[in-house]
Amino acid sequence: MNATSAEVTPEVEVVPRPPAIEPDPGKSGPGRRSSRRWIAIALGVIAVSIIAVVVVITRSNSPTAANHPLSSSTISGQVLRLRGTTEAVQARAVLAPLLEGAQVGSLTIIHMAPAGSRVKQGDLLVEFDRQAQQRDFFDKQAEYQKLVDQVAEEQAKENATKAKDQTELKTSEDNLRKSELEIQKAEIVSRIDAEKNQESLDEAKATYDQLRETFDLKRAAALAAIRILEIQRDRTQQTMLHAQANSNLMQIHAPIDGIVVLNSIWKEGTMGEVQEGDQVRPGVPFMQVVNPAAMEVRVLANQQDFPSLHIGQAAKVRLDAYPDLVFSAKVEQLAPIGENGSFSSKLRQFAVITSIDGNDPKLMPDLSAAVDVDVSGNGNDKIAGVTGGSAAGGTR
Repeated sequence: MNATSAEVTPEVEVVPRPPAIEPDPGKSGPGRRSSRRWIAIALGVIAVSIIAVVVVITRSNSPTAANHPLSSSTISGQVLRLRGTTEAVQARAVLAPLLEGAQVGSLTIIHMAPAGSRVKQGDLLVEFDRQAQQRDFFDKQAEYQKLVDQVAEEQAKENATKAKDQTELKTSEDNLRKSELEIQKAEIVSRIDAEKNQESLDEAKATYDQLRETFDLKRAAALAAIRILEIQRDRTQQTMLHAQANSNLMQIHAPIDGIVVLNSIWKEGTMGEVQEGDQVRPGVPFMQVVNPAAMEVRVLANQQDFPSLHIGQAAKVRLDAYPDLVFSAKVEQLAPIGENGSFSSKLRQFAVITSIDGNDPKLMPDLSAAVDVDVSGNGNDKIAGVTGGSAAGGTR
């Protein structure tokens, strides 16, 4: 092969590339972990803020947000809103009976009218266990009868003793008269017989005087003994009558026509309504009988809003439990003396009573209500938010 004809090919040196280092998906550096943590914290703070804003907006728009304390009041234009509770104009509290002359810790209910039932005046409301009172009555009755017999027996004995003493006294008086007659024979009898007659006269007179004195003492002593028995008899009789009255108190009848409402009392460590079989301490008001035909609302107005209230002002009543019910009302009473407020002792509150026109089966005592009082003096048309109501029927 010739050198001239051969082609010279230049040699090129190829340098290899270093292999690319790919990041391991299972491992991360400290910077990336810190950034992810801060991002998660920021997202959590944003989410909590959004939830808090939504809750505040929801509560502010909810109808139950108006359930603020009863003493609070707000004025919107010509309307003053007050909050309170409904109550019956005619109501009677039913208390566990207080027993006379008996130390009783509690009374057991064996029968009770159910809550919400309608009763007439004189109907049986509650009956307590009366076994202890009846047993006490029977014991006192037996003791009383025994004392009556003792008084009669002592009176009979005294009558017999008095008759016997009167006989002895009469005999002694006759002997005295006989001795006085014998002493008149002193001139015609011997001296010895005259002295004997004088001695007989002195003895008869002494005997008569002694019997006369002891007769009065015996009568006084006998009358005192009989009087003691009579006092014991009368005392036992009063105790017996008290036991009988206590037994009668074990039944409580309705004082008026109305509906039975049970009060919450402290029993067995908790507050609750009584049931048959429960024990109630004497004097505790555990029930009411209310007449729902006439209802009213008792509210509290602070000292700033109170001057704008006057008797006769028109109002509207709304029940928190039944927002659709709207009743016409009127301011009936204003308290002349205030009481300490719930927030500060320097702020005073005044009780205001508004009467409700009409009634409704849902209108019951102890319901929270809002009272919108028209303070403009132009009637019900100025009350904001009232487009029409049915105070007579209780529905719109």
